[in-house]
Amino acid sequence: MTKLTVGPYVASLKTGPAQVRDRQAFLDRARLRDTVPVVAGLPLVGLGGSCGKPAFLLPYLLRWTDETTLALEQVGAEFDCFTEYGAYPHLKLNDGGQEVAAVQDWSTMGIIFIRPGYERGEELLVRLRDALTPSPSAP
Repeated sequence: MTKLTVGPYVASLKTGPAQVRDRQAFLDRARLRDTVPVVAGLPLVGLGGSCGKPAFLLPYLLRWTDETTLALEQVGAEFDCFTEYGAYPHLKLNDGGQEVAAVQDWSTMGIIFIRPGYERGEELLVRLRDALTPSPSAP
């Protein structure tokens, strides 16, 4: 698999300093969100506020437990990443510490953020989706 295919779409939503006060340009960009990309069966539902990483909606609720954090760490190891636990977990490359993914659990949804330029982004998204799927006995 390759990096995410949503890079151009994400770039089209952003703007530079010359247009940040242009309401009509914002409205034009906002219409781009009427139809959103889907990657690996997961719809893009937003962008990270500080990082601009595309966010993909999981098809299940996510709860952090020993089982799910260990699964996250295992996926991270497969991608040569370590897990950093802050407000929510991030996967960062062992070599240099660049953040390539973050996973958020909310009461109504789970979201995976993936760095669009990461060479193995779509593969990582699929692995996280599959590895974090709740077991049948999970609440």
